[in-house]
Amino acid sequence: MDRSAPQITSFHPPRRVLMGPGPSDVPARVLQAMALPTVGHLDPAFSGMMEELKTLLRWAFQTKNELTFPVSAPGSVGMETCFVNLVEPGDTVIVCVNGVFGGRQAENVRRCGGTPVIVEDEWGAPVDPDKVRKAFQAHPQARILAFVHAETSTGALSDAATLAQIAREHDALTIMDCVTSLGGVPVLLDEWGIDAAYSGSQKCLSSTPGLSPVSFGERAVAKLKARKHPVQSWFQDLNLVLGYWSGAGKRTYHHTAPVNPLYGLHESLVMLAEEGLEASWARHRAMHEMLRDKLEAMGIEFVVRPDARLPQLNAVRIPAGADDAAVRAALLNDYGLEIGAGLGALAGKVWRIGVMGYGARVENIRLCTAALREVLGRQG
Repeated sequence: MDRSAPQITSFHPPRRVLMGPGPSDVPARVLQAMALPTVGHLDPAFSGMMEELKTLLRWAFQTKNELTFPVSAPGSVGMETCFVNLVEPGDTVIVCVNGVFGGRQAENVRRCGGTPVIVEDEWGAPVDPDKVRKAFQAHPQARILAFVHAETSTGALSDAATLAQIAREHDALTIMDCVTSLGGVPVLLDEWGIDAAYSGSQKCLSSTPGLSPVSFGERAVAKLKARKHPVQSWFQDLNLVLGYWSGAGKRTYHHTAPVNPLYGLHESLVMLAEEGLEASWARHRAMHEMLRDKLEAMGIEFVVRPDARLPQLNAVRIPAGADDAAVRAALLNDYGLEIGAGLGALAGKVWRIGVMGYGARVENIRLCTAALREVLGRQG
């Protein structure tokens, strides 16, 4: 084996404007926070920051849930944390699938040994509450309802309050994916009666990828404590994780937390608090409307009907004759602008344009629409 060192120098990433499905642009304040000195993950000073982080997340989720904290991994692990803790072998779980990420929820149920009952809607449509009611009537043994609030693969926003109410009428828990919705549109866990929810740091919160805020209500905690089988994941077993994320002065070692990324999430939530939730929701809505008007003036059509459209994730149909990959490559190479490709059933048919967090600004909308107009013009 050659022991000479590889001739590789420091990495210098290009500057991009991130207007895809995530990650979103990260503001300088968050990057600066992440560059602060690293301390130990059991340091008393860090413990104080952790308590502030939990307080900020409860506010962002609009909940009083004591069990609210960021999982030390991306949103996909936040999803698994909810399912491995709440789904036991033999459980029947009604899963709403109207895009890629509902399908992933169903796969989590299977891997936990549960039986998913699929409520399917067209990609681009929100979850149909009437179908959920019928699924509970057909499967009265179901004790969990799982759904995606903001389906990132399509840009569809579902009625979480109504879905949670249906679940409660059938004495079922809810697991809600709000990875793309938290901070960009109302997410009201307590008001809606959501039992467990997971999100991500890299969307409307505008921090870097790699952390997943989660929140569990009292009913979810009761189910966790009443489990007959051990949680299948050691790392995600909340009975163990809570020893680390419990109150200051009581923490026990579970894993080495990602200290500097947690600084970044803390700062991004401080910035959200400075702006205010209502102001953030209104900003995302205003930037969506600006983008919508400019795209529709170019003849570009949206996938989702107006009343179910997610402001921060805009799925639009690729114009006839346009070369999907070539357009996205030209935007990236010529303008430093990233937009997203379609996923699953919409692959090659749509672009996904993100207007998230710090990226939801006028200059980004202007750049995106002007660049699209120029690149599409080249293709005739």
